[in-house]
Amino acid sequence: MKWLRALYDWTMAKAAHPLAERWLAFFAFVESSFFPIPPHPLLGLMCLAEPRKAVRFAFICTAFSVLGGLFGYAIGYFLYEAIGEWLIGVLGLTGAFPVAACHLRAYDWEVIVIAGTTPVPFKLLTITAGFIEMNLLTFTLASIAGRGFIFMTVGVLFRLFGAPIKVFIDKYLGRLTALFVVLVIGGFIAIAQLDRGADDPADPCAAATLQTL
Repeated sequence: MKWLRALYDWTMAKAAHPLAERWLAFFAFVESSFFPIPPHPLLGLMCLAEPRKAVRFAFICTAFSVLGGLFGYAIGYFLYEAIGEWLIGVLGLTGAFPVAACHLRAYDWEVIVIAGTTPVPFKLLTITAGFIEMNLLTFTLASIAGRGFIFMTVGVLFRLFGAPIKVFIDKYLGRLTALFVVLVIGGFIAIAQLDRGADDPADPCAAATLQTL
């Protein structure tokens, strides 16, 4: 979609902005609740530009992503009918929502950690967690673990091996880009599987619908 590509390009351009750290915080926050572009590529560009600040960038990304997750939780808890339901629909996740809710009830914090470390849209789980009234402390700790793992790993690697990693990325940029695309597609496939879960009789949440919540 052209608009999504334009939005992506606009987001990535903020890596060279004088207030890049604030933009990183902003995107990490909104991505956890409603924004479609993940902060990972922006974090990577900023770490490439300034490896010595990589851990700082990763910490900012982690902290504001968790705060954004709490905002998504609040939407699901307080404003699902007013905003959350519409937002889930705009993001194309309506069918996945009841299945995600079922899995959250069944597996609790494990689902949040997995969503936080994979391309699965984290916003789906944050809004859903609020909707089902998941324990807030458990949700927060799981979000810190999941988001912290993926972002801080990037920060630490760039801080320790900044120059070699940059050379490696410059050399294999095409393959790395392809890998990133595969991971993103994999995330959407995972969501699609939630959507089509009713075809899998082995999944106890397969037949979950909005009416069963």
